[in-house]
Amino acid sequence: MLAGTVLAGGVAIYLNAWLTAELGARQWQVPARVFARPLVLYPGQPLTADELRRELALLGYRQAVGRAEHPGEAVFNGERVEIHARPFAFSDGHRGSRRWTLEFAGRQLRQLRDDSGQALDLARLDPVALGSIYTSHREDRVLVRLEEVPPLLLDTLLLVEDRDFWRHWGLSLKGIARAAAVNLRAGRTVQGGSTLTQQLVKNALLSRHRSWHRKLLEALLAPLVELHHDKAEILEAYVNEIYLGQEGSRAIHGFALASRHYFNQPLGELSPGQIALLVGLVKGPSLYDPWRAPERARQRRDTVLALMAEHGLVPEQAARSARSAGLGLAKADAAASMYPAYLDLVRRQLRQDYREEDLQTQGLRIFTSFDPRIQRSAEQSLATVMDQLDAGRRRELEAAVVVTDAVSGDIVAVVGGRRMRYAGFNRALDAVRPIGSLVKPVVYLAALAQPERYTLVTPLSDAPVVVRGRDGSEWRPRNFDRESHGEVPLHRALAQSYNQATARLGMEVGLDRVLAMARALGVERDWPSLPSLTLGAAGLTPLEVATLYQAIASHGVHSPPRAIEAVTAADGTPLARYPRTRRQTVEASTVHLLHYALQEVVREGTGRGVYRYLPGDYRVAGKTGTTDDLRDSWFAGFGGDYLAVVWLGRDDNGSSGLTGSNGALRVWGELMGRIGRVPLDPAPPEGVNWLWVDGQGLRSAEHCADARYLPFAVGSEPTEVGGCQLGPGRLWQWFRGLFD
Repeated sequence: MLAGTVLAGGVAIYLNAWLTAELGARQWQVPARVFARPLVLYPGQPLTADELRRELALLGYRQAVGRAEHPGEAVFNGERVEIHARPFAFSDGHRGSRRWTLEFAGRQLRQLRDDSGQALDLARLDPVALGSIYTSHREDRVLVRLEEVPPLLLDTLLLVEDRDFWRHWGLSLKGIARAAAVNLRAGRTVQGGSTLTQQLVKNALLSRHRSWHRKLLEALLAPLVELHHDKAEILEAYVNEIYLGQEGSRAIHGFALASRHYFNQPLGELSPGQIALLVGLVKGPSLYDPWRAPERARQRRDTVLALMAEHGLVPEQAARSARSAGLGLAKADAAASMYPAYLDLVRRQLRQDYREEDLQTQGLRIFTSFDPRIQRSAEQSLATVMDQLDAGRRRELEAAVVVTDAVSGDIVAVVGGRRMRYAGFNRALDAVRPIGSLVKPVVYLAALAQPERYTLVTPLSDAPVVVRGRDGSEWRPRNFDRESHGEVPLHRALAQSYNQATARLGMEVGLDRVLAMARALGVERDWPSLPSLTLGAAGLTPLEVATLYQAIASHGVHSPPRAIEAVTAADGTPLARYPRTRRQTVEASTVHLLHYALQEVVREGTGRGVYRYLPGDYRVAGKTGTTDDLRDSWFAGFGGDYLAVVWLGRDDNGSSGLTGSNGALRVWGELMGRIGRVPLDPAPPEGVNWLWVDGQGLRSAEHCADARYLPFAVGSEPTEVGGCQLGPGRLWQWFRGLFD
């Protein structure tokens, strides 16, 4: 007898110590949550009512009739929209709920007013949640305090799962007996006998596998949990811990995340029918999965609704109405982990400043520059073109897309492969591929940085090139058309992507200068100092290409790629801001000359197919890239608002059968046709003059047949007049231009 008592006491002491340690370690492991940029609304914004509707759908806003009475509702009436915005804790402070009225005029937001009719300069919607950085257990949850949980959900949960919760000490013989009687009358299992405390022990500490051993441990541990925690703490822990579903390898824990997962709505906005469905899932998240077994889930929901009505939690009429309604599930693409490539980028940048454990357990809130509208357009554009290419039996093709803000350099969208929701190999970040002719702007910029030697009209030889190596090998670059073009002006050599002229120019300028220019533009890889570098033999990832072209787009200002704007603690306390770092690494006047040549690429050169997708007055600049044997198809380009880089190719390095112009350019054109609003600004920076020149690079006039209006660095302008005769008035203008 004494031995048995001692043994039981020892087991109790051991279990108590184990329980205390395990609950303390696991109870509040909350993944970092990652948010998109908030959509900022302002009069004059290039935004349509339909685009706003899609943004609100991602946020789970409900369409109301008449007036948006409650947070999370919107009313669409043609070009007039009323929004009742939810409260949200932004990185710079908390904002309460707000009601706004918006008036659209075609593709522009014309007017923005608050609830009193006062005009507003701007307003912010709450941002879309992109996903989480999971714990080592792949568990995801959104913590809520007990007072934030709708009373109807708590009452329904206790009614269905544990009616004696406030009276028992972890075990309920009465509850077991009641459940057995109910199940016997129903002829099936309607209620379970486990208390919420037992279920909490099972979810937090034990396996969900059914066995007598697990049930015994539940029975032993549940009273110990009640000994250490009061009822409110246990109920709050249960609400946050209970397992309610699976999305791939991601486990959905807690009612708050389940509300987002199944309905894309905050917990406080759920209807009685939705609450009944979630409570019904407790019995068997896999068995009653509403997406995989909708009819079974409906039956379970209706059973819970009947109990709610029977016990007066909802009126009978409301229960009947809920039973006749659909399940109210969110669209599949509203799930929180639908942007794996961008989340991968965020994780990598965060790990430079935070421990993995902190990212997985502290509930950090990560605010990013991700733009769901741009991401959707990138995915749709890629899918459209890839479907067309698939018709030509190119299903082995893979792809990557990176989009940045052309001014700030913030990364707004990333597509890591054709399987856009698949969290696998991220080609946008990890596929190091030869960049082909995308390197040529670096070569030409290195030349233009020496205005005493090179201008846009400097003649270049496009004759055959032979470079002999020390081992006796020969490098003989050839043009894509297998022709030589004699002497051509520098701007045309770049626009037409002539390999021979570019190779000659690069070696004439000096490979050391080309490499130095690449570094100034943000290239950090060690490129080989070989002549083949001038034609893109070196490799970069699509993100690294975007970094290089970002410096070109922003007039020589290098900005490291940024995805994260700020980090706060779970309670909203600011922890870190990620300010933009901008450094002028190349003269703006020099880059302005390159802008002209890159605009010529898309108007007259290898990228002229772009304007099949864009309006003629939308000024953009870009460059095609094709590698040996058509293995890689590239296009990088920018307007005044966005920069995008597209890569198409094969993972096995086989031939894609595509050039830059008939592959990646098509995706880029589709994308910029959807998102581009602001053209390139033609205004020259200080240190640049625009002049009319003829085909020989001599001073000319607008009325001359072969005249072209080109920018020149001050002091490098041609002074000799060409063959086209200037009239007296134009001669005087030319003379005055010498002294401007």
